Amino acid sequence: MNFTALEKDRIIEMAWEDRTTFEAIRFQFGIREQEVIAFMRTQLKPKSFRRWRERVQGRKTKHEQLRGFKTGRFKCSRQKQITHNRISKR
Repeated sequence: MNFTALEKDRIIEMAWEDRTTFEAIRFQFGIREQEVIAFMRTQLKPKSFRRWRERVQGRKTKHEQLRGFKTGRFKCSRQKQITHNRISKR
């Protein structure tokens, strides 16, 4: 697993996101769930890794087959107002 720093950051970000499935990570980076777990173990501090595992373990949204929905995504009601990580003036 030779990833650039940018790819490593993106994998970690996707792994922390609740609605990003392991299948999406596999599709984009070609690594299975067990490889993501091993990757996270090497990239995070031990306490951060334990916190992540507690959060992800058993979460239905991290596995495509366990999800209650098949298509669509969450969209914030203020999505149009948010630009460049700042909330636009109203």
